[in-house]
Amino acid sequence: MKQAPTNHVYILTLSCPDRLGLVHSVSGFLLERGGNIEEAAQYNDHDTGLFFMRVRFACEQLSHEALRAQLQPFAQALSMDWALHATSEPMRTVLLVSKEGHCLNDLLFRWKSGLLPLDIRAIISNHREFYQLAASYNVPFHHIPVSAATKAQAEAKLFEIIQSEGAELVVLARYMQVLSNDLCHKLAGRAINIHHSFLPSFKGAKPYYQAHDRGVKLIGATAHYVTADLDEGPIIEQDVARVDHSKTVEDLTAQGRDTESQVLARAVKWHSEHRVLINGHKTVIFK
Repeated sequence: MKQAPTNHVYILTLSCPDRLGLVHSVSGFLLERGGNIEEAAQYNDHDTGLFFMRVRFACEQLSHEALRAQLQPFAQALSMDWALHATSEPMRTVLLVSKEGHCLNDLLFRWKSGLLPLDIRAIISNHREFYQLAASYNVPFHHIPVSAATKAQAEAKLFEIIQSEGAELVVLARYMQVLSNDLCHKLAGRAINIHHSFLPSFKGAKPYYQAHDRGVKLIGATAHYVTADLDEGPIIEQDVARVDHSKTVEDLTAQGRDTESQVLARAVKWHSEHRVLINGHKTVIFK
């Protein structure tokens, strides 16, 4: 079978109250409009009674706008929360960073290598360390210093840049500032953070020193959506690495940074491929 051009391939994600025949209804809707399903996955959450689905399909008969217009009444009749994305449009993204650049560097390299379907529009930092790195990737760099006295103004400027770039995703790639409740609400469902999974056991600026002092056997990282509850947002991905008594603080830090970079990259990839659906305080991930 001839493969459809990428500009005619779409991803439909949806969630709704579970009922009989939902898969049949969705596939029938697409079939009637000449849609050819290339990939499909669904999940029934018996605890909440919700149904989740992700469908990748090709459709040359209707435009993106026409599909959206016809999906509206179909989805409304089934009380669906839904989104339709064209795979030809990479996700517009803004990266935030402070003084640690391992996650930023990793994401930029993966993006330029064609491994992440992103359109990185800007890098924002409260420090100047990575302006040359941004320039080497031809990405605009914005320095917005933050202090207790200027936090509100800094956040307003940060959000202005996010909005002006039309960012669908904001990645806190080791951005060491706590976002206000107001900004968290504005970025709900489209901001991803990475942190060491020692929280809440080892809080503060030097978690690996505390972990080394306690003789931990596992270190790790967690990528999650940003919410007003600090580091309590829906978890997207986690991983751990085993360590032992022979590891120095420097060893733990290096291994922790590698784990953080990999976990964040996977979370960003899944989100940008529309594989993550939020399910209350949890996530459904169609890998």
